Amino acid sequence: MALDTDSRPAPPVLPTPLRTCLASVAALAALVVVALGAMYAGHSEPGTVDRWFVEPTADSVRQPWRGVALAVDFLGEPVGAAALILVAVAGCLLRRRTRAAVFVVAGVGVTVVTATLLKSLVGRTIHGPDNLSYPSGHTAFLTALALIVALLVIGRSGLGRGVGALLVLAAGLVAGATMGWAQVALGAHYPTDVLGGWCTALAVVPATAWLIDRAADRPGG
Repeated sequence: MALDTDSRPAPPVLPTPLRTCLASVAALAALVVVALGAMYAGHSEPGTVDRWFVEPTADSVRQPWRGVALAVDFLGEPVGAAALILVAVAGCLLRRRTRAAVFVVAGVGVTVVTATLLKSLVGRTIHGPDNLSYPSGHTAFLTALALIVALLVIGRSGLGRGVGALLVLAAGLVAGATMGWAQVALGAHYPTDVLGGWCTALAVVPATAWLIDRAADRPGG
């Protein structure tokens, strides 16, 4: 088993009791991402499901909630996102958990890259042909970071499969719902874009964690 820098065995970033459950969740989430992408490929208008919630406009929400939405949105912008990642990585390194630090960077990075590639592939737009919208990258980012932090905390806590999986999914749901609300409220995304971003993180993060553990636990890893 690979060692962290304090020479103790490095715990996996994907806790063993959660692997089967999160693999099933990841597979289901990937199916949702593909299904929604196929459904809305090339579209430039909200779908039926989107209209159940709100017609996306620039003033869907007013003060003081607009200020809250802008603050949440900032967490997904380059400066805000970089600050969150730096804090998470610094926390891992201060605890001498190098594998965890790699997971933070790789998990978030792969999720954001996947969301960006999907946007170009699906080609759904909002407020003009230059604004690709599916899936929501902001939602994917914050959901991924919340899932990663939850996995790292639960991996150290020794919680069982049921409670551990519930807490991980709850963290992802809270983060995704918060950022998703902000994106829809600000008119930046359709609700189905938000769902696609949330599911993108659910699909990518467990897979990335598994790959990191496999690479780190190989001889010489």
